[in-house]
Amino acid sequence: MLALALAATAAAMSAAGYQSMAATGQWYGKTFTGIRGRSKQLALTYDDGPNDPHTLRLLEVLAKHNVKATFFLIGRYVQQRPDIVREVVNAGHIVGNHTFSHPNLIFASARQTRTQLQECQTSITQAIGQHSPLFRPPFGGRRPGTLRIARSLGLVPVMWNVSGQDWKGYSADEIKQRIRRQLRGGDLILLHDGSHTGMGVDRSQTILATDLLISETKSEGFDFVTIPEMMGTAAVSRER
Repeated sequence: MLALALAATAAAMSAAGYQSMAATGQWYGKTFTGIRGRSKQLALTYDDGPNDPHTLRLLEVLAKHNVKATFFLIGRYVQQRPDIVREVVNAGHIVGNHTFSHPNLIFASARQTRTQLQECQTSITQAIGQHSPLFRPPFGGRRPGTLRIARSLGLVPVMWNVSGQDWKGYSADEIKQRIRRQLRGGDLILLHDGSHTGMGVDRSQTILATDLLISETKSEGFDFVTIPEMMGTAAVSRER
């Protein structure tokens, strides 16, 4: 009996650990992860910017295809390059909160979590004024308290259900193929225009992958939207 109890405890702890990082896990509170299976919409999202010069180059690719995306920004980079953030917003894209310095919030205290979110909000507001209430936890890491604090600040937690794993150094074609293998429609795609390790990290392969992905999927009838637009579609679908 003791062995069974220990095994059950270990399994529960393993599941809890998985849910704290799983992009689509909902154990620790509801997060938006797309509307898979109910739409031909796709939402491109980019984390860890602004990043000089790759965010600006990405904006050129998105403009070429007339696609709007959602950018989750690191506050300390916003302070360094508010001009890039203004370029993102002026191009019609949505920006959201990705904390001030990109810690894994699983290991942060309540006070540290609140400070990270507030300082990022302040940095973005100082750069562009009013902006979206969207929030994405770094690494996807969250606990129940993480999401409670975010909501207490008026933030809306957002995750993803498709990842190109572009931070691993894959080529543009590999990034695109990883995304294509997962696409079903109604997907929220995770990519990166920057890196939490420092300003200037090379994201040229992500930019090329974005160009390839948009060209291919648009030809198949997919439509690219921002997260608020996809959330609006989800609300309409629930009402029906």
